[in-house]
Amino acid sequence: MSGITDMKISVRQICFIMLAYTAVSKFILYPTALSFNSGRDLLFSSLIDFLIQGVIIWAVSFLCSRTDKTFFKLIEGTLGKVVARIIYGLFALFFIVATVIPLFEQKVYVQAIFYDTIPSLLIFLPFFAFSVYAACKGFKNIGRCADVCLPLFLVSMLFIFAMSLGEVNWQHFFPVLKTPLNKVFGGSLITAFRFVEPCWLLMFMGHFEYKKHDALKITLSYAGGALFTLLVLATFYGIYGDIAASRQFAISKISLFFPAIELIGRIDLIALYILEAVMLFALVINIQFAVHCIIKCTGYGNRAVLSLAVNGVLLIMLIFLNNSLDALLGIWSQWMWIAFVIFANIIPLLAWTMRKRDKNEG
Repeated sequence: MSGITDMKISVRQICFIMLAYTAVSKFILYPTALSFNSGRDLLFSSLIDFLIQGVIIWAVSFLCSRTDKTFFKLIEGTLGKVVARIIYGLFALFFIVATVIPLFEQKVYVQAIFYDTIPSLLIFLPFFAFSVYAACKGFKNIGRCADVCLPLFLVSMLFIFAMSLGEVNWQHFFPVLKTPLNKVFGGSLITAFRFVEPCWLLMFMGHFEYKKHDALKITLSYAGGALFTLLVLATFYGIYGDIAASRQFAISKISLFFPAIELIGRIDLIALYILEAVMLFALVINIQFAVHCIIKCTGYGNRAVLSLAVNGVLLIMLIFLNNSLDALLGIWSQWMWIAFVIFANIIPLLAWTMRKRDKNEG
């Protein structure tokens, strides 16, 4: 019974995840990549991805109003248990792949912003102790972490925007939509690997009690996360203009020109430290889902062992590819978007084609 309870989460907590984790997962190098590919029209490239994902988020949320089954049970009831296990095994691999770029980004970001005199690999190793522990926990723990993270996210973003919005030069965005459309749509495509949120919702299916209008609440929460991301993109490009493409770690750069910093120092680092906690929880959620999928795939329920295994794989990658972020970004941008379109766009929509019974049948 305790295991079943541990796999429950509330709609409120899912909404918090869709708002805060969606945004912070795109604050480091995503703005730089869009600035390079789409220029002053980067907001339109981002908006395309968010609109597509928003529709899929709504579709999956609304599907939860039609069945109490988990995604695994939906597959099992339609295609059989073996196929369900195989698909969850593929999702486990997908969540590991989805963790790679955010993990490497966090490593270089933490070293550059907070500990620039210490080797980046050394200072980032403690993350894995946190990750191993977090990935041992179920959805109940994920929800509790979201309860803590939302106020931290809102407070830190309030301070960052207060220090940066006054420095934006809106003329940097004119003329509007003069960027070739192939670059606008291309910017959306090559950054598609940063959008995994529908997969989170698939994993939560059947683990929360759906009530009237919950699909709207979840979708609006995702729209809130999109709005925060677009505001960061607008602030970043509005401050740096054409040189934004050469500025990394956008969230740490937009408050640099706040006048008080010259007098009393980097007070923005306080907000960045707070935001970093939310970023780490947003990073580890994919690892938690990878462990969950392996359990469903194999039937082996020792979370501690599986958490050690998944984190061990990521640690080995981090050690052997320590200075390879640029190469990994090239691979993910050019090829991995295909996997993300399949798993985060196509499969969530295909869930509607699976056999559903009456909601009361569970």
